[in-house]
Amino acid sequence: MAQTLAADHKVRKTAGPRRRHWRLAAYLRRTLYLLLVGTQTAGACFAVLAVLPYHGTTAIEMAIVVVSAVLFGWISAGFWMAVMGFIWRRVGGDPHSPARRLAPEKIGDVPLARTAVVYPIYHEDVQRTLSGLYSTWRDLERTGQIDAFDFFVLSDSRDPNIWLAEREACLALRERLGPDARIHYRRRVLNLNRKTGNVSDFLRRWGRGYKYMIVMDADSVMSGASLVRMGRIMESDDRIGILQTAPALINSTSAHARIQQFANRLYGPIFTDGLAALQLGEAVFWGHNAIIRVEAFMQHCGLPHLRGWGFLRGSVLSHDFVEAACMWRAGYEVWLDSSIEGSYEESPPTLGDELERDRRWAHGNFQHLYFLFRRGISSAHRAAFANGIMAYAASAIWFTYLVLITVELAQFTLQPIEYFPDPDSPFPVWPEWQPEWAVRLAFSTVFVLFAPKLLAVVDLFFDQERRRQMGGVMNVMVGTMVEMVFSMLLAPVRMLAHTRYVVVTLFNLKVRWAGQNRTEEEGWRDALVDHLPGALLAVAWSGFAYWLQPLFFYWSLPIAIPLVMAAPVSVWLSRFANGRRLRERGVLLTPEEAAPPPVVQDLRDAPALREPSRLTAFELAVIDPARHRFHLGMARQRSDIPFRQTRREALVAKAMESGAGALSAGERSWLVDDGRGLAELHRLVWMAPEESLWGRLVRQMCREAGA
Repeated sequence: MAQTLAADHKVRKTAGPRRRHWRLAAYLRRTLYLLLVGTQTAGACFAVLAVLPYHGTTAIEMAIVVVSAVLFGWISAGFWMAVMGFIWRRVGGDPHSPARRLAPEKIGDVPLARTAVVYPIYHEDVQRTLSGLYSTWRDLERTGQIDAFDFFVLSDSRDPNIWLAEREACLALRERLGPDARIHYRRRVLNLNRKTGNVSDFLRRWGRGYKYMIVMDADSVMSGASLVRMGRIMESDDRIGILQTAPALINSTSAHARIQQFANRLYGPIFTDGLAALQLGEAVFWGHNAIIRVEAFMQHCGLPHLRGWGFLRGSVLSHDFVEAACMWRAGYEVWLDSSIEGSYEESPPTLGDELERDRRWAHGNFQHLYFLFRRGISSAHRAAFANGIMAYAASAIWFTYLVLITVELAQFTLQPIEYFPDPDSPFPVWPEWQPEWAVRLAFSTVFVLFAPKLLAVVDLFFDQERRRQMGGVMNVMVGTMVEMVFSMLLAPVRMLAHTRYVVVTLFNLKVRWAGQNRTEEEGWRDALVDHLPGALLAVAWSGFAYWLQPLFFYWSLPIAIPLVMAAPVSVWLSRFANGRRLRERGVLLTPEEAAPPPVVQDLRDAPALREPSRLTAFELAVIDPARHRFHLGMARQRSDIPFRQTRREALVAKAMESGAGALSAGERSWLVDDGRGLAELHRLVWMAPEESLWGRLVRQMCREAGA
């Protein structure tokens, strides 16, 4: 992995000359796209100048114009991307996409190469992750191509109560699928560089045995047909380094997750197709639900430790975009192809979980500043880096815009009128308001924001089968209105949260890396703690606006009211019962709910891989004879030096005296990994008096086993 973006030297093009069949199309499309966005943004800036009382001649007004240009350009870029996606969907798809260019009738049944399907996990819901693996395996069996695929669960979990359960569940899954099931479990002892380090460790150990690697998330599910299709496309075109699918959201239960799932299935296709049409062979990698050419990835996509300052130092968090840029720099193409169906993932169930994930993503995306202007980066990947940064910086810019507007109005209201704002000009400037321009600007902004959603509804009307699966015309319209209302309610909340994350990132505060919640609702206490500062800020801002000018107060309400209501709205959206009621009424339906594909149905019907117990996984590993023998066989064989003898005796004595809860996660992990210590603890536990702590746990385990 010596050739990376850490070095600025020229990288050898290992894949031969890049194909040119799509380069001219990419140039023409991007040029047209930039012209459309630029023209629309220039018109918006002219409108802003007309609205401002001094028409941009003061420092504050110039700042407002600049900020407005950035914000309007941002939403205009999304608008025209959606328009492009809508057009390509209406003409039958992009002729340059790999799935269309390498259609099955053109390439036939190309033999598959050895492929590893890897699940990097960290403190995840064991049952959910392995249920996804189970359903993917079963669907691959139906294709008759299962022999080409091996599955790996790559754990970075540190809590032994979690990784012991992972280990046991993998064994149970192998037993259920049969002796030929090639499902492997590996836990790293040294947890370095998060997910990238986990995958790199796998590649160093086993990567040379596989031509391709399909990276999954803990909640990923893919159909067997999609995996086979991806493998055959890669075998048919050796210039493709990464082929990324567009995962659809499934299995949402809470109201929040159902709204995100509906939006993903209704609006996602036109945005994804528009993005793919612009990027073509210089697409991005989203880190999961994608197939990767292993040898090229190992040679060219090793990521450096950043050597900058603050947040630009340390391991790369949002690694996927950078790996795509590395792959392109090495001479390989990277494609996003949404026409490969059967790729799925899940959505966070609550707004709090979504925002917690966004905090990690914000830090990682801002690290892309390190790579934005480095040599060898294609224009499309630079745009992807900038887009990822703007995904969070836009909120901070919007917040800045609100501050500037408030300052502008306060100055205009409280200070004497300044007839000579430009000290170098002898001519006075008469301040004036043009409300008709303000109305035009407001309606233009609303149109650019919401027109893509209406285009998505129009696109759905051309697809009779998908429209029927989403509940019909009326249910789709109601669902669209529900989604739009909650989007407007949550937009200021996300704005304030993302602004905070930008500040946190710039000051390089620590980012928590943890497994994603998939089953818990949001409590009132957490919601109030999270959203009370924003509510107080909104009340203070609106109060100042009312004191300043009542008209400005009414203008502030669309932002202030959602912030004040954020806690109850967040709690309501997190409730699974509310999501179920929406589904029962036929609102926010998706095709996978109306007609579940076999792989999704298998996920729902996946068997329980571990019996529920009141005992922790560590306690069961110590007490249960069968589990004890299994984990004893998996323990590392260490030389018995005096230091280990002393540590073992101390930990066993501590556990016997005060129970497993007295041991730290690291101490419990050490004992389980030490065969002698685990065996000694097991022996002493079974000799413990019945009324002792361990004696009661033994009786509890026996009662559960008897039941």
